[in-house]
Amino acid sequence: MASPPRIVRAAAIQIAPDFDRPDGTLERVCSAIDEAAAKGAQLAVFPETFVPYYPYFSFVLPPVLQGAPHLRLAERAVVVPGPVTQAVAERARARHMVVVLGVNERDHGSLYNTQLVFDADGTLALKRRKITPTYHERMVWGMGDGAGLKVVDTAVGRVGALACWEHYNPLARYALMAQHEEIHCAQFPGSLVGPIFAEQMEVTIRHHALESGCFVVNATGWLSDEQIRSVTPDAQLQKALRGGCHTAIVSPEGKHLAPPLTEGEGMVVADLDMALIAKRKRMMDSVGHYARPELLSLAINDRPAQTTVPMHLTQPHTSPLTPRSTDHDHHDNDATREPAADDRAPVLRVAAG
Repeated sequence: MASPPRIVRAAAIQIAPDFDRPDGTLERVCSAIDEAAAKGAQLAVFPETFVPYYPYFSFVLPPVLQGAPHLRLAERAVVVPGPVTQAVAERARARHMVVVLGVNERDHGSLYNTQLVFDADGTLALKRRKITPTYHERMVWGMGDGAGLKVVDTAVGRVGALACWEHYNPLARYALMAQHEEIHCAQFPGSLVGPIFAEQMEVTIRHHALESGCFVVNATGWLSDEQIRSVTPDAQLQKALRGGCHTAIVSPEGKHLAPPLTEGEGMVVADLDMALIAKRKRMMDSVGHYARPELLSLAINDRPAQTTVPMHLTQPHTSPLTPRSTDHDHHDNDATREPAADDRAPVLRVAAG
């Protein structure tokens, strides 16, 4: 792969979904990619679960009233791969742009909060699921796994992604930091909780930029007043669907590279000078010369979650439920054995040093 350009132009997109038409939000994504390309962007980041839309209903409706909107969301959710991913891949390839898109992914009977990273040639470079849905979201999505905690090489550099309050899981962030991410793509729903959500978000993304020594491109969604009224007619509950927007691009020095967008639709566009990464890490590299792996390290179970395991993958005379030893001195043939799905012992992978 060719070396990434020294300057990368990024676009963080604040945009409203289409609640009414099944393919309406996808059309908005493709149009926004075109608009970002016209501005010279090489990277476009969209909000959390933007396609078809974030489940705002789950924040303001009691569980007994969520059946119909939950089923509607499932009907419009994205199968990966499928027509939606094909359309976005084709647009990314046509515009030679890296695209980071949040979707509601449907995998048979379950929904997941999923982040997709498309490289500039249209390749789906990463599919990852939010490891722990937050609060009300647990009524909607299943849990992800550690298999998606990956940083991927793209046309713009090494890209990592987390969704919303995953940024409050320091070990998840460290897992990406340890893989030397250069551009971190953050996604939040926007139009939620109120102004305090945006204030907390700013602290969070600026801190990650400083700690990781990377750029952070953060995108949040937006809802119009009409859309808010369609989620709930209760004026008091409508207050919980306003504010919480902070679309921004932050440098490794923790500085905004353009004024953040907190109201309305639009995009924040900025040039990322990749030399700033080395400038920051020369002084403080959290996973290099500033790390102390002999004191503190991270253990990651990075196997995909499985509900079944073929019997031939287990050792003779053992059950799939038999815990596997974490002793690093076990025999080589045991070390290479495929672990059982229900094995509770984590695979240790030191992520520092």
